[in-house]
Amino acid sequence: MIKLTSMMAEQGKVIAAICHGPWVLCSTQALKGRKATCFFAIKDDVINAGGKYVDAEVIRDGNLITSRKPDDLPAFMQTIIQAVRELKPALATAGR
Repeated sequence: MIKLTSMMAEQGKVIAAICHGPWVLCSTQALKGRKATCFFAIKDDVINAGGKYVDAEVIRDGNLITSRKPDDLPAFMQTIIQAVRELKPALATAGR
């Protein structure tokens, strides 16, 4: 899972993590210098991995999307949908 996540981050693909999900990101370079949020109990791990912790419902920093808890799911999902829609035109022209 860590290798897959690292590869996706390097390729600029959308990466979304909620609650304790950013813990996986802590073992990659995906958080380094990027804004992110997470469940409060792993905030220090995100910071130690080089992330810039923000206590917010959802944080999008480029291709990285993070949220704190299940209560944030509506905003989290809306942000993921928006990010994927933005990628869709690029994917459609990539095959040409």
